[in-house]
Amino acid sequence: MNPSSQQRLLSLDFYRGITMFLLIAEFSHLFSYLVSPEFEGTFVYALGEQFHHVEWEGLHFWDLIQPFFMFIVGVAMPMSFAKRMEKGANYSEVSQHAYKRAFVLLVLGWGLYCIDPGEIVFRFQNVLAQLAVTYLLAFLVMRKTVAFQIAFSLLLLLVSELLYRFFPVEGFDYAFQAGENFGAWFNVLIAGEEDSGHWAMFNALPTAAHTIWGVCAGKLLIGPLSGKRKWRLLLVGGLVALFLGYALSTFTPIIKRIATSSFVIISGGWSLIGLAICYWWIDVRKHQKGVWVFAIVGMNPLFIYLFAHVGGADLVRKILLPFSNAIFGWTGELGAGLVLSLLVLLAMWYICFWLYKRKIFFKV
Repeated sequence: MNPSSQQRLLSLDFYRGITMFLLIAEFSHLFSYLVSPEFEGTFVYALGEQFHHVEWEGLHFWDLIQPFFMFIVGVAMPMSFAKRMEKGANYSEVSQHAYKRAFVLLVLGWGLYCIDPGEIVFRFQNVLAQLAVTYLLAFLVMRKTVAFQIAFSLLLLLVSELLYRFFPVEGFDYAFQAGENFGAWFNVLIAGEEDSGHWAMFNALPTAAHTIWGVCAGKLLIGPLSGKRKWRLLLVGGLVALFLGYALSTFTPIIKRIATSSFVIISGGWSLIGLAICYWWIDVRKHQKGVWVFAIVGMNPLFIYLFAHVGGADLVRKILLPFSNAIFGWTGELGAGLVLSLLVLLAMWYICFWLYKRKIFFKV
């Protein structure tokens, strides 16, 4: 059955799906092969670099994937809770569901860090753990006016900016130096050590803006305005955010690993523009042929994220490896590796397709 027949906002499923598809592509090792020394100096290598995080300051396409996902969750929130209310749930029941969901996301995100070391560790930098906080903050202001929500999100960015710029603890009082800033201190406080990649747990506070802005966009999309008006407002909002973010970057560097205010605003702008394009093309212009290929991945984001993280992709890789090498070994180590990565990615997509056909959806 085609997903477009399910009375869903297909553009949102597509947007979520292609974001998750790229996330699981990382677990197939495809992007690692794109930056192999053999490709250095070519378009393939330049493309591959865009699918890796910037080491510290700057912005690659890959740095936008998590903001996209956290923004998309926000977009879905007004729609999801409106459906619950239509089915008879009161606000108290909806609130209990939101608090429970935030708690489960936090536990799942934290639990993923405990698997490899085989012991309890306290780290909360991954998407699920961060989302637990951003989701809860977005829910708490969801019934407020859009003006209040935007003001609240900017307040979160201001608080984060001030903490980084004026944190007084010696050794952690360099606002935008890796390992020597407030985010590093917060990591040490919670986990007992700084993260080796300098990813800050505190990022959940400033990046809550992404989920809150998603809520604003979701309210717009379920509102009474015409589709043409909606996508234009999304596009204008995104362009304004890009202008403000890049203007701010002359004072505050763009650093994803500590979610500086300039990074949050710029990535939020790109998130809005991405939604505007998807909504215009799929739900306004009705170009829906083939969209289901990614949409079905977007209908099971929690499952495919957890499956990839707990070793599912590596298991698929081990199963396919001998057969792939036997058939494509003649292409050389690089060629065989690329083909295997594509096969792993295709296999994970097929798992999502299999679940979709049987109407199995994992939710919290």
